[in-house]
Amino acid sequence: MITVPLAMAGAILSLFIFGQTLNIFSQIGMITLIGLVTKNGILIVEFANQKRAQGLTKFQAVLEASAQRLRPILMTSLATSLGALPIALSLGEAASSRVSLGIVIVGGLLFSLILTLFVIPVMYTIIAGKHKSKEEIDNQFN
Repeated sequence: MITVPLAMAGAILSLFIFGQTLNIFSQIGMITLIGLVTKNGILIVEFANQKRAQGLTKFQAVLEASAQRLRPILMTSLATSLGALPIALSLGEAASSRVSLGIVIVGGLLFSLILTLFVIPVMYTIIAGKHKSKEEIDNQFN
């Protein structure tokens, strides 16, 4: 959930920079953006939880998870941004209303991508509880 404010900040900042309004198309873009950005945060947290279950510390787990998921997150975010770029750059009568949708997706994804790669690991180390590995649990009952 921490990625959602980052995505919204990027989307609103992008709209402001390009002089677009907050309309129905930009709101649809924000809904799309939330789905894409939360996926990135979930990937890092899920891999970190798997690493912790294997016995690594919080810091080691989140560091390894971030390094392992960096390339897939970069690839999907950049592919989506480049895919939405024609909508953001479109010209013509009918395209003028949909430009804000493309700007929200491209700007929000790029803004939140940078921040997510740094903020999620930091917040994970702060917020994550103390999980015990299966070995620690077994030893506790023996």
